Amino acid sequence: MNFNALDLNLIRVFDALMRERSVTRAGERIGLSQPAVSAALNRLRHLFNDSLFVRHGHEMMPTPRAFELADKARSALAQIEEMVREVRGLELSELTRTFTLLGADFFSVLLMPHLASKIYRLAPQVRLRLLDSARGDVARLLLDNSVDMALERPLDMPDWVSSELLFRSPFVIIASAENEALSALREGDTLPIEIFAALPHAIRSIDGSMSGMVDDALSKRGLRRNVTLALPHFQGVALAVASGPHIAAVPVQFANAVKASLGFRSFQPPVDVPAPEIRLYWHSRYDKDQAHSWMRAQIMEAVTELNLQAG
Repeated sequence: MNFNALDLNLIRVFDALMRERSVTRAGERIGLSQPAVSAALNRLRHLFNDSLFVRHGHEMMPTPRAFELADKARSALAQIEEMVREVRGLELSELTRTFTLLGADFFSVLLMPHLASKIYRLAPQVRLRLLDSARGDVARLLLDNSVDMALERPLDMPDWVSSELLFRSPFVIIASAENEALSALREGDTLPIEIFAALPHAIRSIDGSMSGMVDDALSKRGLRRNVTLALPHFQGVALAVASGPHIAAVPVQFANAVKASLGFRSFQPPVDVPAPEIRLYWHSRYDKDQAHSWMRAQIMEAVTELNLQAG
């Protein structure tokens, strides 16, 4: 192969396919039509003498050879981008990057509307999307560039993952304002342990399990609660509480954001539940990437502007 004749746009297509696992979404990511991406994939297969991506259901799954090439491709593209930005600086009006975040659904309520508006004002060609944390293993998703950043509780991560504290998120107990069992209590009171144990609980569970951090805290005191409903999203949990007899332990920031519109009250749990740290995770390969660093800074600023640290 004559290297001088290599079209470097093929590497952009390869990187987009690794991130998106879809010809259509890869094209949307880098501004190419589906036929153009398909044509580029055929050229890539010829160039590397490998299928690179094999269709599996609705996804294009990378071959072992593609996984071998992925880090080198991303590193090469990052170096080229950095080379240009060292001369021109970060031109926000020209930045056309798509940033994919991973996190629990309450970030759709707490963070993303404000962040999207903020980013559109500063860099109108930048696109944002949030994937549900049920998507899979965070480290793997960061490694293969399926996500750019993850907003998660403390995780046991490899050395190549960087992180920064976003905020701490204590739990509160939410209940319908019409729940007669709690009519004698005032907003913010500590829920009596007898009532807490007697009422049915709803929990957010991405894997279907019927226990969580609150149950761990209870078990240390030889207590248990009556979990009768598990749902994959905090919003679903809040709706169930607002319309029925259930109570639920949810992050205080989420409770404050939605309780007025859903008509429920919040109380303090009867046992000490450790307040999880919500951290921002990313692959250390992007530590010095200007666009990535800028987006991380915007997320941190948005958290401050929304006063989420005050939970």
